[in-house]
Amino acid sequence: MIRVLLVHDTYLLRTALAFLLGREPDLDVSSASWQRAADLSRSVRPHVCVVDMDSPEAGGPRGLGELCGAGGTGGAAGVSEAGSANGTGGAGGAGGAGASLLALVSAGRPGPLRRAYEEKALGYLSKNASPDRLVEGIRHVAKGERYIDEALGFGFLEAAEIPLTRRELSVLSLAAEGASVGEIARSLHLSNGTVRNYMAAITRKTGARNRVDAIRISRGAGWV
Repeated sequence: MIRVLLVHDTYLLRTALAFLLGREPDLDVSSASWQRAADLSRSVRPHVCVVDMDSPEAGGPRGLGELCGAGGTGGAAGVSEAGSANGTGGAGGAGGAGASLLALVSAGRPGPLRRAYEEKALGYLSKNASPDRLVEGIRHVAKGERYIDEALGFGFLEAAEIPLTRRELSVLSLAAEGASVGEIARSLHLSNGTVRNYMAAITRKTGARNRVDAIRISRGAGWV
């Protein structure tokens, strides 16, 4: 049995998708919002985490690293929002130190695709793909096999061209949340001057007029 944790912030979509996946005899499906995902992962110990990369939480402090590191082999698998999607338990044959990641991404937003790649996702699936493709992807990833949706080919090219470093993206993400220079500096253990230098580099690299314009451009591309 393959234990699957589906992470999506939209309740209606994740419960409907969990129901569809739970009809497969070899999948034991749990689902959660990003806020609850890491805690649920520690109890469910999934083999595969299927995650909506368009959520801002995917790049946050309780994002992919904590989520995938909490999964793995062992443990009981019989829970979802309040119970298992198909009501069955049992251990699966996949596993490892943590759960494998299958990323749900939008082809036109290279930022989330880049984040998934940097977190070493095994699977990449367009959010316009059919449920059958998702099931296929889960089974491949559960066996440790890479699975890439052919519709994402151009998206990978765009993701490779993101001009900002990971540190610059961290600074910009906090700025996009309304944090001041001082708050960003304290959060990232930097000096105020260093944060200002990062913001100047971000503005230059994105071709923006100012900080607000840099946030607008980066949000449109899905970088933050």
